[in-house]
Amino acid sequence: MLRTLQPDFPDLTDSKIRYLETEGLISPERRSSGYRIFAESDIARLRFILTAQRDRFWPLKVIKEALDRLDRGLDVPGLDTTGPDPDGADETADAAGAVVTDLSAAALRRRRAIRLKPSELRERTGLDRAAYAQLKAFGLLRTDASGRHHADDLDVATAAACLARHGLEARHLRSFRIGADRELGLAQQILEPMRRRRARGAACPDPDDLEAELLSTMLALHVALVRSGLSRGH
Repeated sequence: MLRTLQPDFPDLTDSKIRYLETEGLISPERRSSGYRIFAESDIARLRFILTAQRDRFWPLKVIKEALDRLDRGLDVPGLDTTGPDPDGADETADAAGAVVTDLSAAALRRRRAIRLKPSELRERTGLDRAAYAQLKAFGLLRTDASGRHHADDLDVATAAACLARHGLEARHLRSFRIGADRELGLAQQILEPMRRRRARGAACPDPDDLEAELLSTMLALHVALVRSGLSRGH
C-alpha cells in the first residue's frame, strides 16, 4: 500500500497511516494477527485525505466532516466531485431528490448509497417538520439504527412533498404503505427460497436481479391498474 501511494506522497509513512486510523479517518480490515488489509476503497480514501491535506491545507477535523458527508452520499461544499470517490463508489447523489421515473429492472437494480439526517432530508425535499413527523407517524418514513434515512426514504419524501402540493397529506398516503407491505410479502415468497438455495450453493438466478425484475413488474401492474381506473372515470 505504501508503494502505491508514496510516488505521489513521498512523506507518507506507516506511522502516519496508524495515526489516521487512530483518529478514525480510515478503518482497514484487520486479520487476527493484527495485520492491516487495505482494499482499493481504503487506498482511495487515503488518497483523498492526503490530497486534501497537501493541496487544500484542510485540517483533519474538516477532512473528517467531508468524509462523513461523502460516506453518506452527500456533496461537500467547495469540493470538485468529478474526481474519485474516497470510498471508490461509482454511484453519486447527484440525481437524489428527484421523483423516480425510470421503473425498468436495470434502473431499479442500481442502489444509491446515501444516508441523510432528518434535517437534511427535510432540506432536500422541502418538507416542514410537521409533514415529516406525519410521514413517520404513518410509517412512510423510517430511520435506520443510527437515525439516518436512506435513498428510498428520499424518494418517498420527494414523492410525498409533490403530492402534498396537490392536497394529499400523509394520512392519505397510508394506503401506499399498506399496499407496499403486502407486495413485499408476495416478493419475499419468491425471493427467500431462492436465496436459501443460493446460500447452499445451488445454481439459480441472482436474487438481486430477480428482485429488481419483480419490483419493476409489480410497479408496472400498479400503474396499469390505476391508469385503467382513471381512464374509466373511477
